[in-house]
Amino acid sequence: MDFEQASFKDFEDIEGMDFYGWAEQFDQYVKNWDSRGHWNYRQESLSGCLPEIELAGHPGRSFVAMVFNDYLGFTQHPKVKAAAVAGIGRYGAGAAASPAIGGHFSYHREIEEKIAKFFQRDSAVLFTTGYTANSATIQSLLKIQDLAIVDMGIHASMYEGCGHTNIKMFPHNDMNRLERVLQETQGKYRTRIVIVDGVYSQPADMVKLDEVVKLANHYGAYTAMDDAHGVGVIGKTGRGVIEWYDLFKDIDIITGTFSKTFGHLGGYVVAEPKVVNYLKFQARQHIFSVSATPASACILESIDLIDKEPQWRSKLWENIHRLKNGLDSLGLDTGNTQSAIIPVMTGKPDLNAEVCRLLMEAGIYANQIGYPAVARKNARIRMSVMATHTPEQMDKVLNAFEWVDNKLKISKKHGHQKENA
Repeated sequence: MDFEQASFKDFEDIEGMDFYGWAEQFDQYVKNWDSRGHWNYRQESLSGCLPEIELAGHPGRSFVAMVFNDYLGFTQHPKVKAAAVAGIGRYGAGAAASPAIGGHFSYHREIEEKIAKFFQRDSAVLFTTGYTANSATIQSLLKIQDLAIVDMGIHASMYEGCGHTNIKMFPHNDMNRLERVLQETQGKYRTRIVIVDGVYSQPADMVKLDEVVKLANHYGAYTAMDDAHGVGVIGKTGRGVIEWYDLFKDIDIITGTFSKTFGHLGGYVVAEPKVVNYLKFQARQHIFSVSATPASACILESIDLIDKEPQWRSKLWENIHRLKNGLDSLGLDTGNTQSAIIPVMTGKPDLNAEVCRLLMEAGIYANQIGYPAVARKNARIRMSVMATHTPEQMDKVLNAFEWVDNKLKISKKHGHQKENA
């Protein structure tokens, strides 16, 4: 196997080997990449989700961290941390049971009520991760007689949820293809749900939600949207893409996570009360998993802070504009981002890894994203901006990219074009 050109996908099912063989091949792959300084996954952080951190193996150095989805900096907010401590002080360190048989506490009910109200709805159910909120919900609502119609850019958790139903995909944000799928499948399935993200985690752009809703309604389909990366960032009051389009009452299934803007862990589904009640007893990852720990009581404070301290969202957008405008002025390709996720497109996996290595050398910790998370030709450096980044830190990132560009010629001014194959 050509390890330099391989991706994680190549090790999922190697013919003629059992899982020990797969693991041996993958181990050689990791060592090959690490030998060139191209392996930057699972870096051990010695700090919390801070704008600048220390990493194990790099004594005496600090790195501007562009890897955290802590968009408003709430993991470090004194009120959020105090609320987590208070939750542990009142309830203990763990919940020790699943929700249906003893693990449903007052703070769970309060979070469900508050996140539902946040979206101007009446009912919500919690999951221990945003991933399972997506996968378990779709598994519960769509069976073999049904159909998931999905934007190709949706999160892996939604794809996993579609594993026991039929699925048809349409190219990212292509409303003409979506309409064609809706037309061709009308009357052929018991239930159809159009599944989209609010902000897509890799393209970093927004769904055309108004058009999706209009088409789904016209052809008798339901809608489900995961806005993990939009809540707290998009919309006048940070309610996300659903607020941007003012479609609070028009989405059948709203999902999201507490692990980004809200600074903690867990997922939620907001829907009509009867649907929520159904999920509480039919979604397997909810009913057979231990419920969220008492530290998650801090989410109640995070939700309140979205409204109480809007200055964090303003600061976030100042940083987003500073970084994106600076990268654009350098001639770098930032794609179609409309969010706090800012990619720099390189288009080649090997080039992508070398860019990431040089950024580390310059004191910038960013993520290299390649296949299968994105197409091979769409390899990119992915950065997440936080409200707590300083202007000086944003400038340090820009200076590092200018230095990298001078070495590797990755900008348009050097004639760099993404790989077309």
